[in-house]
Amino acid sequence: MANTPLPGAVQPAAAGLSGFDVNSILSATGAQNLKNAGYDFCVRYVPRTAALAAGNLTNAEALNILNAGLALMAVQHVAIEGWVPDENLGAAYGSYAATYASEVVGLPRGMNIWCDLEGVAPGTDAADVIAYCQAWYDAVNAAGYVPGIYVGWDTMLTSQQLYSDLPFQHYWRAYNGPGVATRGFQVLQTTEKTVSGITIDPDTTQNDNLGGTALWLSTQPILAAGGTS
Repeated sequence: MANTPLPGAVQPAAAGLSGFDVNSILSATGAQNLKNAGYDFCVRYVPRTAALAAGNLTNAEALNILNAGLALMAVQHVAIEGWVPDENLGAAYGSYAATYASEVVGLPRGMNIWCDLEGVAPGTDAADVIAYCQAWYDAVNAAGYVPGIYVGWDTMLTSQQLYSDLPFQHYWRAYNGPGVATRGFQVLQTTEKTVSGITIDPDTTQNDNLGGTALWLSTQPILAAGGTS
Protein backbone atom coordinates (compact mmCIF):
# COMPACT_ATOMS: atom_id res chain seq x y z
CA MET A 1 0.00 0.00 0.00
CA ALA A 2 1.31 3.45 -0.91
CA ASN A 3 1.97 5.92 1.88
CA THR A 4 -0.47 8.76 2.47
CA PRO A 5 1.41 11.99 1.67
CA LEU A 6 2.39 13.71 4.90
CA PRO A 7 1.12 17.24 5.44
CA GLY A 8 3.32 20.20 6.32
CA ALA A 9 6.69 21.51 5.24
CA VAL A 10 10.30 21.21 6.34
CA GLN A 11 11.14 24.15 8.61
CA PRO A 12 13.95 25.38 10.86
CA ALA A 13 13.09 24.81 14.50
CA ALA A 14 12.60 28.00 16.48
CA ALA A 15 14.53 28.26 19.73
CA GLY A 16 12.85 27.77 23.09
CA LEU A 17 10.24 25.19 22.10
CA SER A 18 9.36 22.18 24.23
CA GLY A 19 9.08 18.71 22.76
CA PHE A 20 9.90 15.11 23.50
CA ASP A 21 11.38 11.90 22.18
CA VAL A 22 9.37 8.75 22.78
CA ASN A 23 10.02 5.04 22.29
CA SER A 24 6.38 4.00 21.95
CA ILE A 25 3.78 4.32 19.23
CA LEU A 26 1.57 7.40 19.52
CA SER A 27 -2.11 7.09 18.74
CA ALA A 28 -4.04 10.11 17.49
CA THR A 29 -5.36 10.60 21.03
CA GLY A 30 -1.93 10.23 22.60
CA ALA A 31 -0.38 12.73 20.21
CA GLN A 32 -3.20 15.20 20.83
CA ASN A 33 -2.90 14.80 24.61
CA LEU A 34 0.81 15.61 24.44
CA LYS A 35 0.12 18.63 22.25
CA ASN A 36 -2.51 19.76 24.73
CA ALA A 37 0.04 19.32 27.54
CA GLY A 38 2.14 22.07 25.93
CA TYR A 39 4.56 20.22 23.68
CA ASP A 40 5.33 21.41 20.16
CA PHE A 41 7.47 18.66 18.65
CA CYS A 42 8.07 14.93 18.72
CA VAL A 43 11.07 12.75 17.84
CA ARG A 44 10.23 9.13 16.97
CA TYR A 45 12.37 6.15 16.06
CA VAL A 46 13.31 4.39 12.85
CA PRO A 47 15.02 0.96 12.94
CA ARG A 48 18.52 -0.20 12.02
CA THR A 49 17.30 -3.16 9.95
CA ALA A 50 14.05 -4.51 8.49
CA ALA A 51 14.01 -7.26 11.12
CA LEU A 52 13.75 -4.62 13.87
CA ALA A 53 10.92 -2.59 12.33
CA ALA A 54 8.22 -3.43 14.88
CA GLY A 55 7.30 -0.52 17.16
CA ASN A 56 8.98 2.12 15.02
CA LEU A 57 7.52 5.16 13.30
CA THR A 58 5.08 4.45 10.45
CA ASN A 59 3.25 6.60 7.96
CA ALA A 60 0.02 6.27 9.97
CA GLU A 61 1.70 7.33 13.19
CA ALA A 62 3.41 10.26 11.48
CA LEU A 63 -0.03 11.42 10.37
CA ASN A 64 -1.26 11.16 13.98
CA ILE A 65 1.65 13.30 15.17
CA LEU A 66 1.42 15.95 12.46
CA ASN A 67 -2.37 16.19 12.57
CA ALA A 68 -2.13 16.88 16.30
CA GLY A 69 -0.03 19.95 15.51
CA LEU A 70 3.28 18.48 16.64
CA ALA A 71 6.39 18.94 14.51
CA LEU A 72 8.22 15.70 13.72
CA MET A 73 11.79 14.43 13.48
CA ALA A 74 13.21 10.91 13.39
CA VAL A 75 16.12 9.22 15.18
CA GLN A 76 17.52 5.75 14.50
CA HIS A 77 17.63 3.19 17.30
CA VAL A 78 21.14 2.48 18.55
CA ALA A 79 22.45 -1.06 19.07
CA ILE A 80 22.57 -2.57 22.54
CA GLU A 81 25.10 -1.27 25.05
CA GLY A 82 28.64 -2.37 24.26
CA TRP A 83 28.27 -2.36 20.47
CA VAL A 84 31.31 -1.87 18.23
CA PRO A 85 30.96 0.62 15.36
CA ASP A 86 32.84 0.52 12.07
CA GLU A 87 32.57 2.04 8.61
CA ASN A 88 30.56 -0.80 7.06
CA LEU A 89 28.01 -0.73 9.87
CA GLY A 90 27.64 3.02 9.52
CA ALA A 91 26.97 2.73 5.80
CA ALA A 92 24.42 -0.07 6.30
CA TYR A 93 22.55 1.58 9.17
CA GLY A 94 22.56 5.02 7.55
CA SER A 95 21.29 3.64 4.27
CA TYR A 96 18.47 1.79 6.00
CA ALA A 97 17.51 4.83 8.08
CA ALA A 98 17.06 6.85 4.91
CA THR A 99 15.26 4.07 3.03
CA TYR A 100 12.86 3.45 5.92
CA ALA A 101 12.19 7.17 6.40
CA SER A 102 11.35 7.55 2.73
CA GLU A 103 9.63 4.31 1.79
CA VAL A 104 7.86 3.33 5.02
CA VAL A 105 7.14 6.68 6.68
CA GLY A 106 7.14 9.04 3.70
CA LEU A 107 9.26 11.71 5.37
CA PRO A 108 10.30 14.48 2.98
CA ARG A 109 13.91 15.15 2.11
CA GLY A 110 15.61 18.13 3.72
CA MET A 111 14.67 17.33 7.34
CA ASN A 112 16.86 15.95 10.10
CA ILE A 113 17.30 12.26 10.71
CA TRP A 114 19.41 11.70 13.81
CA CYS A 115 22.17 9.18 14.43
CA ASP A 116 22.11 7.92 18.03
CA LEU A 117 25.71 7.71 19.26
CA GLU A 118 25.96 6.16 22.72
CA GLY A 119 26.82 2.96 24.52
CA VAL A 120 29.92 2.21 22.45
CA ALA A 121 32.06 -0.60 23.81
CA PRO A 122 34.79 0.69 26.12
CA GLY A 123 38.19 0.60 24.44
CA THR A 124 36.81 1.10 20.94
CA ASP A 125 39.27 3.11 18.86
CA ALA A 126 38.07 6.64 18.20
CA ALA A 127 38.95 6.15 14.52
CA ASP A 128 36.34 3.38 14.24
CA VAL A 129 33.66 5.58 15.83
CA ILE A 130 34.55 8.42 13.47
CA ALA A 131 34.46 6.08 10.45
CA TYR A 132 31.02 4.79 11.51
CA CYS A 133 29.66 8.31 11.90
CA GLN A 134 31.13 9.49 8.60
CA ALA A 135 29.65 6.54 6.70
CA TRP A 136 26.25 6.99 8.39
CA TYR A 137 26.31 10.68 7.54
CA ASP A 138 27.26 10.03 3.93
CA ALA A 139 24.45 7.51 3.40
CA VAL A 140 21.74 9.72 4.93
CA ASN A 141 23.03 12.82 3.19
CA ALA A 142 23.17 11.08 -0.19
CA ALA A 143 19.47 10.22 0.19
CA GLY A 144 18.59 13.89 0.59
CA TYR A 145 18.04 14.01 4.35
CA VAL A 146 20.03 16.21 6.73
CA PRO A 147 22.03 14.09 9.17
CA GLY A 148 22.08 15.03 12.84
CA ILE A 149 23.74 13.31 15.78
CA TYR A 150 22.41 12.56 19.25
CA VAL A 151 25.37 12.68 21.64
CA GLY A 152 24.90 10.30 24.56
CA TRP A 153 27.14 8.53 27.06
CA ASP A 154 30.17 6.43 26.09
CA THR A 155 30.71 7.88 22.62
CA MET A 156 34.46 7.20 22.95
CA LEU A 157 35.06 10.66 21.45
CA THR A 158 36.14 13.88 23.11
CA SER A 159 34.13 17.07 22.83
CA GLN A 160 36.70 18.35 20.35
CA GLN A 161 36.57 15.18 18.26
CA LEU A 162 32.77 15.34 18.19
CA TYR A 163 33.07 18.72 16.50
CA SER A 164 36.32 18.61 14.55
CA ASP A 165 36.37 15.01 13.31
CA LEU A 166 32.71 14.52 12.41
CA PRO A 167 30.85 16.05 9.45
CA PHE A 168 27.61 16.83 11.33
CA GLN A 169 26.22 20.34 11.68
CA HIS A 170 23.25 19.37 13.86
CA TYR A 171 23.84 18.13 17.43
CA TRP A 172 21.35 16.94 20.07
CA ARG A 173 22.56 16.52 23.63
CA ALA A 174 21.41 13.57 25.73
CA TYR A 175 20.65 14.25 29.37
CA ASN A 176 23.82 12.30 30.21
CA GLY A 177 25.93 13.27 27.20
CA PRO A 178 29.18 15.27 26.95
CA GLY A 179 29.57 18.68 25.39
CA VAL A 180 30.47 19.43 21.79
CA ALA A 181 33.24 21.96 21.26
CA THR A 182 32.63 25.17 19.29
CA ARG A 183 29.18 24.42 17.85
CA GLY A 184 27.28 23.12 20.87
CA PHE A 185 23.72 21.84 20.55
CA GLN A 186 20.42 22.55 18.83
CA VAL A 187 18.32 20.22 20.99
CA LEU A 188 18.74 19.52 24.71
CA GLN A 189 17.24 16.46 26.40
CA THR A 190 16.29 16.06 30.06
CA THR A 191 15.41 12.94 32.06
CA GLU A 192 12.26 11.00 31.37
CA LYS A 193 8.82 11.71 32.75
CA THR A 194 5.28 10.45 32.24
CA VAL A 195 2.67 12.69 30.64
CA SER A 196 -0.90 11.51 29.98
CA GLY A 197 0.26 7.97 30.69
CA ILE A 198 3.05 8.14 28.08
CA THR A 199 6.72 7.92 29.06
CA ILE A 200 8.76 10.57 27.27
CA ASP A 201 12.14 12.26 27.41
CA PRO A 202 11.52 16.03 27.30
CA ASP A 203 13.57 18.11 24.86
CA THR A 204 14.06 21.82 24.23
CA THR A 205 15.24 23.56 21.06
CA GLN A 206 17.86 26.27 20.88
CA ASN A 207 20.12 27.88 18.31
CA ASP A 208 23.62 26.45 18.60
CA ASN A 209 26.73 28.58 19.07
CA LEU A 210 27.11 28.96 15.29
CA GLY A 211 23.47 29.91 14.72
CA GLY A 212 22.35 26.47 13.51
CA THR A 213 18.90 24.99 14.16
CA ALA A 214 17.24 21.61 13.89
CA LEU A 215 15.14 20.94 10.77
CA TRP A 216 11.75 19.30 11.16
CA LEU A 217 8.47 18.59 9.41
CA SER A 218 5.57 20.71 10.66
CA THR A 219 2.06 21.69 9.65
CA GLN A 220 2.31 24.86 11.75
CA PRO A 221 3.72 28.29 10.89
CA ILE A 222 7.28 28.73 12.09
CA LEU A 223 6.76 28.99 15.83
CA ALA A 224 8.08 31.47 18.33
CA ALA A 225 9.22 30.34 21.78
CA GLY A 226 6.25 29.18 23.78
CA GLY A 227 4.60 27.58 20.75
CA THR A 228 0.94 27.70 19.93
CA SER A 229 -0.33 25.81 22.94
